[in-house]
Amino acid sequence: MKITPIRNEKDYQNALNRLEEIFDAKKGTEQGDELEILSILIDRYENENFAIGMPDPIEAIKFRMEQMGMKQKDLAEVVGFKSRVSEILSKKRKLTLGMIRKLNATLHIPTEVLVQDY
Repeated sequence: MKITPIRNEKDYQNALNRLEEIFDAKKGTEQGDELEILSILIDRYENENFAIGMPDPIEAIKFRMEQMGMKQKDLAEVVGFKSRVSEILSKKRKLTLGMIRKLNATLHIPTEVLVQDY
């Protein structure tokens, strides 16, 4: 087992190829240890080089509403008037702290997502 740091795209591709070769290795074996270490290195490289940012707050609300089968009238029960929901979803009205708290509690969207500028 010769493991080296992943410093560039070529190293990354080589690590992915090796990971695929030993993917079914059993824990506690030499290949199992290699698999575990390679997984950590690949994860670290991906997080540093292919980081995924947080979603837009309004898009997160729309997505969560769709997942939960909610309509605008359902969201009005959370944040207030139906017209207010329309203004929020069209980005004409900003979310208030109270709305953020209610959306977090009801839709389970992290506050870190909801407090972002949009």
